[in-house]
Amino acid sequence: MKKLFLIIGAPGSGKTTDAQHIANNNSDLIVHCSTGDLLREEVAKESDLGRTIDSYISKGNLVPLEIVVNTILSALKSAPKDVILIDGYPRSVEQMEALNDMLKIQDDVKLVSVIEVVVSEKTASDRVLGRARGSDDNIEVFKNRMKVYTDPLIQIQDFYNNLGILKKIDGERNIQEIVDEMEAFIKSKI
Repeated sequence: MKKLFLIIGAPGSGKTTDAQHIANNNSDLIVHCSTGDLLREEVAKESDLGRTIDSYISKGNLVPLEIVVNTILSALKSAPKDVILIDGYPRSVEQMEALNDMLKIQDDVKLVSVIEVVVSEKTASDRVLGRARGSDDNIEVFKNRMKVYTDPLIQIQDFYNNLGILKKIDGERNIQEIVDEMEAFIKSKI
């Protein structure tokens, strides 16, 4: 059975970088998929689907549910390892519920934990605006992305907390401390 860990956090929380380090440190065991990277890969293909996705992410808005859920499902099915880290998902109550419904009918994937990398809005802003990775890394888009992230956060936290699978990690520390804590936690669950 594949074991799924979701890593959530504000834009700039470091969730993708943390997951990449953990997957690289454990490449025989763990694979990492970033929802954002999967969607950006489709945009780079300049397909019709990619243009549709770009029309949402270029403004900092959520990509439609069906597209995201199909992207996640595809990543899970094609994952070459049994431990899968997916960051940047869920970003809405609807995405959370859709994944939960999808996992109920899957007998080969178990959601083990949702790890939230917690950072202040100032830290997130400094990191995002400092990296300027793409056209979506500017102050207006950042503020929209933060709102999109924080609006459903309490409901997402409550849902996973009630399942007993929410783990919060302090993302204000240096990357090695964060990765070490997250990696130890993941290994304790597999």
